Amino acid sequence: MPTQKKLALVIGGSRGIGKAIALSLAASGMDIWLTYHSNHGAAQETKKEIEQLGSDCKLFSFDIADFEATKEALGKIADTTVPDCLVFNAGVARDNLMVWMTKEEWDTVISTNLDGFYNIMHVLLFPMLREKRGRIVVISSTSGQVGQAGQVNYSASKAGLIGAARALAREVGKKNIYVNVVSPGVIETEMTAELPKDKILPLIPLGRFGRAEEVASIVNFLCTQENMYIHGQVIGVNGGLAI
Repeated sequence: MPTQKKLALVIGGSRGIGKAIALSLAASGMDIWLTYHSNHGAAQETKKEIEQLGSDCKLFSFDIADFEATKEALGKIADTTVPDCLVFNAGVARDNLMVWMTKEEWDTVISTNLDGFYNIMHVLLFPMLREKRGRIVVISSTSGQVGQAGQVNYSASKAGLIGAARALAREVGKKNIYVNVVSPGVIETEMTAELPKDKILPLIPLGRFGRAEEVASIVNFLCTQENMYIHGQVIGVNGGLAI
């Protein structure tokens, strides 16, 4: 009898690190549920690439900062189908010095990066507990570990995710649900395209920005490794930027 393929839900999976994670998990034989906000073209392209790897891909377009929209998009499906792994990768940045930061810049980042985590877990955690299995990987940031000038809002949200994931790990470990955090440094994506490399590279011992695939490989390991005793941990992928 053929075995049923495992299912991965990637929150924020249409571009950048999220796309690399989705493709890596698909290459490992998982079917993919992929959520995104509004870039339909990028989502369709990622779906096409996933299907070329031989995996099914289902797209969900909604704003994770919206509690009701999240429940409507995923609630009914979660009642019947539970993902084997859940990767929370969604996030936005609105960088500014704190003294000039607007309420909109603060609220947008916190509501997406941190409230969004609650909204997703509110829908999916109980079904995972019911099944007594699963892997949860939260994508944080080096900024959430050490702080970064001009990113008080972003650093706060990413540090909050680390605290939330560690607390959740204590709650659900006995139910055979593994929770870990992957914390990327400066990764070559659209979000980092405008950063001043000449000022940042001297701070990175490896002397280069990371690649999305290098983050995805760690997430893939945490989601697929059968011999697993890693739980409640923060794994940095930063080239030595934070040691």
